Order: sequence, then C-alpha cells, then structure tokens
Amino acid sequence: MKNNRSGRRQGRGDSKAAIVAGLPVNKNDEVVLDIIGMTHEGEGVGRVEGYTLFVQGALPGEKVRARVLKTKKQYGYAKLLELVEASASRIAPPCPIYDQCGGCQLQHMDYAAQLEWKRQLVVDNLERIGKLDVAKGKEGTASSEASRPGGIVVRPTLGMDEPWRYRNKAQVPIGAADGGLVGGFYARGSHRIIDMETCLIQHEHNDEVVRLVKAIGSELGISAYNEETGRGLLRHVIVKKAFRTGEMMLVLVTNGRDIPHVDAWIGSIREQLPMVASICQNVNTQRTNVIFGNETRVLWGRDVIYDYIGDVQFAISARSFYQVNPAQTEVLYGKTVEYAGLTGSETVIDAYCGIGTISLFLAQYADKVYGVEIVPEAIEDARANAELNGMKNIMFEAGPSEDVIPVWKEQGITADVIVVDPPRKGCDPRLLETILEMKPERVVYVSCNPSTLARDLRVLEDGGYKTVEVQPVDMFPHTVHVESVALLMKNETV
Repeated sequence: MKNNRSGRRQGRGDSKAAIVAGLPVNKNDEVVLDIIGMTHEGEGVGRVEGYTLFVQGALPGEKVRARVLKTKKQYGYAKLLELVEASASRIAPPCPIYDQCGGCQLQHMDYAAQLEWKRQLVVDNLERIGKLDVAKGKEGTASSEASRPGGIVVRPTLGMDEPWRYRNKAQVPIGAADGGLVGGFYARGSHRIIDMETCLIQHEHNDEVVRLVKAIGSELGISAYNEETGRGLLRHVIVKKAFRTGEMMLVLVTNGRDIPHVDAWIGSIREQLPMVASICQNVNTQRTNVIFGNETRVLWGRDVIYDYIGDVQFAISARSFYQVNPAQTEVLYGKTVEYAGLTGSETVIDAYCGIGTISLFLAQYADKVYGVEIVPEAIEDARANAELNGMKNIMFEAGPSEDVIPVWKEQGITADVIVVDPPRKGCDPRLLETILEMKPERVVYVSCNPSTLARDLRVLEDGGYKTVEVQPVDMFPHTVHVESVALLMKNETV
C-alpha cells in the first residue's frame, strides 16, 4: 500500500450513511485494497483511508477487490472478490474442501512463506506485547553468541520436510444427513459440520477409521447427536495413531451408555481395521461443547496404545494428552533439552508436566527431575510412563505449580533449571513469582501462544532474567498456530 489512504471505494453502499457513521466505508461497498499484513488468525489486513479491513484469504503483498461485510468503529471485515495482483507466495490449496472447512487457514500460502510468517508473528508479539528488544535480521546465531548485545535472537522457524499427513489424532464431530452419519471439521466460525472423506493433515489411517466407523454406524442405524435438541447417540469419533508402533485407538463419544448393536459394531471394526488395538467408549450426556464426559470404558482390547518420541516410550489412554505431531514434537523437545544445558548433575523442575512427555526427555540428561501438573489423571499417566521407561530419577506430584513448587523449596529442593509448558493462557502469575523467588540459572519456556509468551517473558525480564534466544517450531503446518521455545538466563547484573 502506498499510503493509508490508497484504498479505493466503489459506491455500492449508502455513502451518506458511511459519512454519518464517521467511517470511510459502509457495508456492501466494494474496495480495492493493498494487503499490508496478516492477523494471527490468518486474515489479510488492508486499509481504506486509515480504516482497517480484515479480508479472509488475502495474503500480504496482494492487491485485492473486496466487498465490505461488517463495520465496527475501529475496523471491519470484507470478503475477497478478486485478486488484482497475487502474491508470489500464493498457491492453489490441495484440499478440495479448504474454502469450507475451518481446520486449516494457510493452505493457500507457500510453505516457506508460512514459516517466515510464523517467525514474524513471534517477533511482532515479543516487540509489541513484551516490549522486548529483538535482534534484527532473519537469521539466528549460535546460542553461545546470542547473549551478546543486540537483542533476543529469534531463529528461523523449524519446519517439516513433508508438511502433510502429520497428525496422529483425529477428533471428529458427528452429524446426520440423508439418513446416514457425516463427520468432519466445523465450517469456519460455525458448528456446521463439513463432511469429509480425507484430511490432508491427518494420517491416512485416521481417515480410514473415521470413514469406516461412519459407514458401519449408518448401516446399523446409529443416530447422531443433535446439539440443538440434545438427542441422538454418537457425538464424536476420536482416533489415535501411534506412528512408531502402528497401533491405533478408537474412542466413541456417546450421549448415553447403551450402544445399539455394539457387538456387531465392534466385530465389523475389528474385521475391517486390524490395526485397531483398543476400542473405548466415553459417555457424555451434558448439553455442552466439551468433547469428553467423565466416564470412559474399554469396549474391546487394551485401555492404552504405545508410542515413542525419540527413545522414550509412552502409554496413551483415551483421554490423555499427547502431542499430535510426533515428528515435530521430537524437534521441540530436543530444543528444550538443548536450552536446558544439562550436563547430568542438574535438578530440573517441569511445571505443567502433563503426562510427563518433557519430564521424561529431560530425565535422560539430568540428575533429578520433578514434574508437577494440576490434573491428577495426567500425573497417574506420568508415573506410569516413568515406570514404563525404568526412570528412577523423576518424581511427579499433582497440584497447581504455584502451590507445589514453594513446598518443594521449603523441603530443600532447589532447581538449576525450570521448564514451563503452559496452556494458551500462559503461566499463572503466582508461578512466575515462584520462579523469580527460586532463581534458577535457566528458565526454558515452551509456548503455544506467542502473545502470552511475550507477556510472561516481560515479567521474567523485569524480575532479573535475560531472554537469550527464541526458537519457533512449526507443529501445525497449514494452520496459524506456532510453538516456540525460549531460553532465559539469570541476569547477573541485576
């Protein structure tokens, strides 16, 4: 865009109404926009006389013709009508239902450009939200050089050689159409199910299981749950695939405990899907968007399947959290171990440890690891996974990190390194205070949300730490999500 006033309006709307509203555009106006950026949700950003419009499907560097859909005081939304000038990064999305489905947001963007954009997303958040000084340039430097003056080094995003078919878990809502079952992702911004036979970011076997479960359920007359009425049986089909071992788990989430023709259903699944090692049922009778209910039972086979990340084996149950991209998880955790700087003599605390995935990785290189997690069931899984791998130098405790870690400190447990891997909302403020009180030499922050990462890094920096380096990792190609690992060192000058 040459300047903020270069957007051109074609008067399809009521221009007088626009003037009265104090806006340069009105609903249904057609405008030509230069797209100057992209939001964290993947929408193109353009401006008309300083007024911001978000355009779904538009890429930075493009000139587009768009129709204004909705206006607010500070910004509005517009629909892409025509590409006047396309970006060199634009490609044809390979998925046939990409425009309808809300599962991916960036398939129309070249993968190399996706990686660059995700790095810039991290940089922008660090600078704007964290008010942190980021080293200029796109290339990272070695960790040993990164502490020199010049700001935080944000490395190029670590992507995948083959960024398709990477997901090991399908979580598919079920609906009804034409007398049978349909299942797929929700359409963008709605709860309308887009039926799909294949998903290009899912493992092929996940597609196969979902497809057959829908077909078998339709043949047996199984009803689909209806969110509006609260009636119907089958709510979700969840499939988990262990990439290393090949084992699979199927979870049927039902609105009630009784499944008609359950033996015939299980028999057909076993006959047609021999790779399935576990068939479970989760009962959820609540009028809620939450997928799982409280009761889970095994219908056939084992209650877990087994998989590996690196050399560490994990037992995966129906409800346990397990990273959905195993190849990139190994990259992410490898970077976490590298930033922890372990020599074999350190004590490490892993806050938000979940089922112990990062803890078990760290335990291979540390003297002692303590993991804490607020979900008791996750801690049970973590202890089982430690036993599964014969790891004796690791202890897990259930409870809020900000409560448990101070008790450990009173017991004389001091950490050389604290690792945090919080949910999207970031670290609890009390946990950040606890970290600053414990004063570990290093803090390694694993983040799934650049904005809360930036906010928390600001708190830690103000408390006496220096953010040395941040490594973005592309765990979810073709979506707007990006994971990051940040290394913080105790600032000796503070």
